[in-house]
Amino acid sequence: MNDKKTTSYFRTILLLSVAVWLVVMNTTMFNVALPNVLIEFNLSPADGAWIVSGYSIILAIFTITYTRLSDYLPIKSLLITGIIIFGLGSGLGFFAESFPLLLAARLLQATGAAAIPGLSMVFAGRFIPLERRGRAMAMIASASSLGFGLGPVVGGVVTEYLDWNYLFTVTLFVVLLIPVLFRRLPDEKVRKGSLDFIGALLTGATVTSFLLYISTFNWMYLALGIIVGGLLWLRITRTDVPFIQPALFKNKEYRMLLYMSYLGFTTHFAILLLMPLMLQNVYEKGPSIVGYIIFPGAMLSAVAAIYVGKLLDRYGNMKVIYLAHGLLLFSTVVFYFLSPLNEYMIMVGYMFTSFGFSSLSSSTTNEVSRILPSEQIGTGIGMKQLIQFVGSASGSVAGGILLELNGLTYSKGSFQITYLFLFILMGISLAIMFLYAKTRKKD
Repeated sequence: MNDKKTTSYFRTILLLSVAVWLVVMNTTMFNVALPNVLIEFNLSPADGAWIVSGYSIILAIFTITYTRLSDYLPIKSLLITGIIIFGLGSGLGFFAESFPLLLAARLLQATGAAAIPGLSMVFAGRFIPLERRGRAMAMIASASSLGFGLGPVVGGVVTEYLDWNYLFTVTLFVVLLIPVLFRRLPDEKVRKGSLDFIGALLTGATVTSFLLYISTFNWMYLALGIIVGGLLWLRITRTDVPFIQPALFKNKEYRMLLYMSYLGFTTHFAILLLMPLMLQNVYEKGPSIVGYIIFPGAMLSAVAAIYVGKLLDRYGNMKVIYLAHGLLLFSTVVFYFLSPLNEYMIMVGYMFTSFGFSSLSSSTTNEVSRILPSEQIGTGIGMKQLIQFVGSASGSVAGGILLELNGLTYSKGSFQITYLFLFILMGISLAIMFLYAKTRKKD
């Protein structure tokens, strides 16, 4: 691939990063508006939670669907279709005057939003040369981190000064990228193949059951998930072209990358849950101040992308994976020992968390694109994204459960116990990383 074409593709990565930033921000900024929605529509917290959990479930299922389809269909067609669906959901949400219409708008948004982060990674894995791919992956991962960090800030300001309906107009700007992406994304031929719809449905049912279980702890969902998961395994091992390729799970290196990604996302999202609760209940800070304390960490992640990308391209994925684990482990130590001192230590701790999370996400995804054959990259990245969504849900639930051990007293000690648990999780991930490095040297 010549330098001119590579430079052009890097400019496309910049545009895709903007799209990723907008749709990821859409994931978190609506959480701030949830109390207002509950009051306006006279909803119970359990009913209102479907606005958030329903979005996450659809996002997880359709992420792997889009990336699986990219093995056959052009990325350009899938991405633009996803943005159009996302735009339609945003328009519907702005005019929503009832809870069913609002829920439908959020689910429609999620159906379209699922195309953007996963396919952006697939684009980088397919069209950016390996020696420069790290920078592209880091750029996309940092846009995602920035979206997570800015979401609560933007959501709080818009909800406070306008109304929750206007949150839908913020992300509607992603539609403006359609004509530019249509020109810049390369044309690809439709490849021969067929989508395993039964496998897709079983995958969706398995993920949905698991996410519902960790959200409600209803054992019926766990039992259903085990049954449907068993049927899914039978399906993928007995079908010529399954929705999920069993060869991925037989790949030991790939499995270890999934474990590290899951634990990293669990840790990050647990911290994202714990920080606002600690700032509000221990330090009595309002929602806007909470957003401003979280914001520097998100900005650091975005700025650090330039350096993370250079590190990936210069030193390789493993050194950045080492760095990421060091940063995440250190951040849990900061939260455990220093967050009880004052609120600014929470700001410092999250700066390490955000930088480490962005580094882990980009380096492990880049490593997936390195170890898998080209025909498995789309599905491999899609499965990794799905596992990451499950990790994000697990982190939120785990953080909440550990805080409840002392009867929701929200004492400094309760938060410290939870941060200690996250330190242990990252210690497990560190052990997996060393095993992976050992296995990698044998190849």
